[in-house]
Amino acid sequence: MFKKTAPVLVVLFAASTLFGFAKKPALWAIYDAHFANAKYVDLTHAFSPTIPVWAGFGHAKFKPCRAGIDWPGYVSKGDVFEYEKHGFIATAYELPTDQYGTQLDPPAHFYPKGATIDQLPATYCIRPLVVIDVHEKVEKEPDYHCTLDDIKAWETKYGEIPEGSVVMIRSDQSKKWPTKAFEEHLPGITLDALKYLHEERHILFHGHECLDTDTTGAMIGETWLLTHNYCQAEGVANLWMVPETGALIAVGYAKPMGGTGGYARYIAICPPDWEYGVSIDEAPGAPLPEDNPLHWDEEKGMRVR
Repeated sequence: MFKKTAPVLVVLFAASTLFGFAKKPALWAIYDAHFANAKYVDLTHAFSPTIPVWAGFGHAKFKPCRAGIDWPGYVSKGDVFEYEKHGFIATAYELPTDQYGTQLDPPAHFYPKGATIDQLPATYCIRPLVVIDVHEKVEKEPDYHCTLDDIKAWETKYGEIPEGSVVMIRSDQSKKWPTKAFEEHLPGITLDALKYLHEERHILFHGHECLDTDTTGAMIGETWLLTHNYCQAEGVANLWMVPETGALIAVGYAKPMGGTGGYARYIAICPPDWEYGVSIDEAPGAPLPEDNPLHWDEEKGMRVR
């Protein structure tokens, strides 16, 4: 039976492929249906030598990259790489801490037995995104902390927070980045709210716009989180541009071996009809648009256009 029908099947498969009838792989079909037309919102601050940082760490320094060896006829040790002479440039970074800018804190930041950033599983890469909006309360009380009541109010409106999701607390503090005003107040989240999110709703991690979790002297919220083997996001931007429900979040971070913090990139993936963000049609990403030439700015200590 198979010998008789096999040639027919081959012909049918070839015809379906030729005329576009072959079924797409499931994940590609999902991409075409949902991701290709989505709106993308960057939730990440670019870091520089002058961004807000805890004084105990200090600021990063950016430097033109210099040759580490002599390469006769090409470069001498100590020379700065230049477009005109070498065909490329590179930048060196003196980073005083891995707790810098938009970040992902792994448990090892506070807990000696906790996972380091390189030990986080690849399953962190994409999750449902929940945004708890407390920015109006922060306007009235600048150091307001998101409470359990705020979270339950979200659930009353939208339903139960999905297990394994990422929950971001919107305070609009990031609108003040990178000015001094950003550091004048610290809206955060209470310990009972954190416990509810992790122990009752079993989320992956939460995030906030400030560079600390709470204003308690003992850092109660952050200490509880990290010593119970949970992660958190800090220094998150642009949450005002994201819907409170219905979006996804893409999570990316640097992977230093034994790292106690991650320089992170968070991207919200929003519905196609969402008012903010950019679509792939609007910003395909390849080729990237031309811009003014880069040059080194001594005063700013970094490359600018």
